[in-house]
Amino acid sequence: MFKKLDILDDKDRKANKILRSISKEVTFPLSNEDKETIEQIIKHLTYSQIEKYEKKYNLRPGMGLAFPQLGMLKRIIVIVHEYEEGKFKNYVVINPEIISNSTELVAAEVGEGCLSVNREIEGYVPRFARVTVQGYDIDGNKIKIRAREDLSIAFQHEIDHLNGILFYDRINKNRPFYNESEIRLI
Repeated sequence: MFKKLDILDDKDRKANKILRSISKEVTFPLSNEDKETIEQIIKHLTYSQIEKYEKKYNLRPGMGLAFPQLGMLKRIIVIVHEYEEGKFKNYVVINPEIISNSTELVAAEVGEGCLSVNREIEGYVPRFARVTVQGYDIDGNKIKIRAREDLSIAFQHEIDHLNGILFYDRINKNRPFYNESEIRLI
């Protein structure tokens, strides 16, 4: 059975305080509650990217979610990446950190969105075109993931959540848009 997640909204003062907090490192083994939450997130994100379920359950499309967005200040992120029409790859990373990045910057041409920000925010969010993320899988095994383009953006966005940063914090207030000679739009 599908249960819609209760995702915090940054406009709610109490929720914003949680979203602006730094999450704590996670120890292993993971609790059953954390494992169940991860499964719920994967299902929610997958359904949100399939039009039939998105409409049926009234979901906003999203490809990533961090535990703080559910009010849990734990360093756990989940990304469900649709790499081909109807084909998804799940990334669950505990205690993730970016260990290397490209110098090239990219930005999502349509702008970034967030399941905790229920409004349009104009401007480009500069992100590294490629990152290598290190962390642990749900069993506590060390993992390393190389991500590029939209997947790289998703990892940076979700890791920001663990540090109390929302995507619009990274938009230049004085100059929210760039031209293509300054930043590559994807």
